[in-house]
Amino acid sequence: MSTQSMPSILFTHQTPQQGFRLLELPPELAELLSSDDPPTLELKSPALSTTNTSNATASEYVNLCTATQTYSIRQVQSSNSLHILRPSNGVTVRKNDLKIVTGNGNGAGDGNGENVDMDADTDRGSDRDRDVNLNIEGTVTSIAKCGSTLELHKPAEGFSAVPFLKKRVRVFDRGDWEDMNGGESTDENVTSSEATKARNEILDRIFADVPVSRAQCERDWVEMCAFILLSPTATEEKIPAHSCWRPSAAMRLDVWKRVVEGAVLQGIDLEKQFIVSDLWKSVLDDDGVAPFPRPLFDAVALRIFMTGWLSDTGMSIKKEACVRWVGETYLEATATSNAFAIAESEFLNAWKDQLPESWRENVSIAVLPETCYMHPEPKTICFATEADRQKAKRNLPSDTSAATAAKKTRNWHELFKNQKRQKR
Repeated sequence: MSTQSMPSILFTHQTPQQGFRLLELPPELAELLSSDDPPTLELKSPALSTTNTSNATASEYVNLCTATQTYSIRQVQSSNSLHILRPSNGVTVRKNDLKIVTGNGNGAGDGNGENVDMDADTDRGSDRDRDVNLNIEGTVTSIAKCGSTLELHKPAEGFSAVPFLKKRVRVFDRGDWEDMNGGESTDENVTSSEATKARNEILDRIFADVPVSRAQCERDWVEMCAFILLSPTATEEKIPAHSCWRPSAAMRLDVWKRVVEGAVLQGIDLEKQFIVSDLWKSVLDDDGVAPFPRPLFDAVALRIFMTGWLSDTGMSIKKEACVRWVGETYLEATATSNAFAIAESEFLNAWKDQLPESWRENVSIAVLPETCYMHPEPKTICFATEADRQKAKRNLPSDTSAATAAKKTRNWHELFKNQKRQKR
């Protein structure tokens, strides 16, 4: 049985209260933070330049991110307020800082007590100390009251960096390459290590304003086939608008066509291991002129190889994933919306024409992601735009079990009662 050395504990209320916010962590994140190698947490919000000024309120939010995971933060009101208490160490609380309420008299306001200033005359203060048996050393102070909690939530549709990256990265098409006169705007004196460092710095700045995890940013960057054309000013504080690009669907399709044609001419089997530099040489003209910038080729190669890196020690293409990507890309390039829908049979035949002969048997509507296409009519097909996909996401069923579990955790008296039972 516990004992108490002091006859009473003085409970005080600090004014003004401190601004505490309670953040409830999901079990998997709490486990990571308590591990021997805890991750770094980031609070990320969209950049002002990427938000919609006509809907500023909806764009004002913050996500909590680890290196690989993203959580939205939402405030939830609780019927059970929590008081943050701070025990006294015998120094932080002084008698002259206190105003107490005694049980004598008819005080106005809260209760029927009498307000007593501890900085009154010494004799009267000493009497009051003896009357209420005041224990300054054993004081507990309420420093904050929390009537709501911050919860971490993962929506059923997940998170995407694509909408934010599209606002930061310009579309690259054939006309842009012609405007560059077929030459990349790079500094010939930049070494490979310097170029890698410059690209990483640019990506760091871009991803810093994207409210999702770094891993998700990198995945969506590869998914878009985005790339960087370095210039002598690419490492300056302000990133040039022309240094970051994302190829249009038609441009991605052009790159793929040249890859297939070059592989056939050079006898490269795309299903077996080959050297990436050999594949690049196969797409060059007879005079060694590049039909598109090398960084664009590398970006498309990263996408079809389904890896986060390129190696000259030997790589191969995953046929099933590549067939799916070619079909989706062709649909985006040719049937961009309902108004440009094409016959499904026409699409399937054109899709086959984009592939090596041995791959054509794998062509089927069933291999495409269901979110990438629509059927305006029973026998026609078109690409599903981002707006169409967002509509589909909003129609997903909500996770009622997760909502119920979250509601239970906000009943603090039940939560603490269960913990107390476990300790016994």
